[in-house]
Amino acid sequence: MHHEKAKDETYTVSEVARLLAYSRRTIIRLFEHEPGVIIKQGKRRTLRIPRAVYHKVVYKLTVR
Repeated sequence: MHHEKAKDETYTVSEVARLLAYSRRTIIRLFEHEPGVIIKQGKRRTLRIPRAVYHKVVYKLTVR
């Protein structure tokens, strides 16, 4: 159950790309240096984007 809760509190790059209708590459560029984004290094680097960080970046994108 704890694993499911943690999964619900973050987004994948693909999920955010679908939500914002941006490419995965654009999402990585937008989020990779944001404080709070979880970056896991392995064979491939993966990003997990917490909901709060997602909302902060979307706000910054819309208030221009």
